Amino acid sequence: MTTDRLYHTISQVAEELGEAPSTLRFWETAFPQLKPVKNSRGTRCYTARDIELLKRIQYLTRHCGYTLEGAREHLRSRPAEDPRVALTANLTELRRFLVELKERI
Repeated sequence: MTTDRLYHTISQVAEELGEAPSTLRFWETAFPQLKPVKNSRGTRCYTARDIELLKRIQYLTRHCGYTLEGAREHLRSRPAEDPRVALTANLTELRRFLVELKERI
């Protein structure tokens, strides 16, 4: 995300990733590493670390074809950041910008 906010809502994160909020909630149950903070009303508040983890999960499941169990094992065995995740996120953001630019023309 391009803002300097400490926390982001599930709808903001879902929009950024191009996923449904229900998918993010499901991933939260499937990946023990993903624990967004919940406020007093139970609203999920995602940190930058949570968002990076979600991007890794998305990359592994959507682009690399991992099953949820395979992605969980991959994250367990390789906790360090995969540079392809950042590249994929940057390209996705660039694509969104270009699509928006095309629509304006």
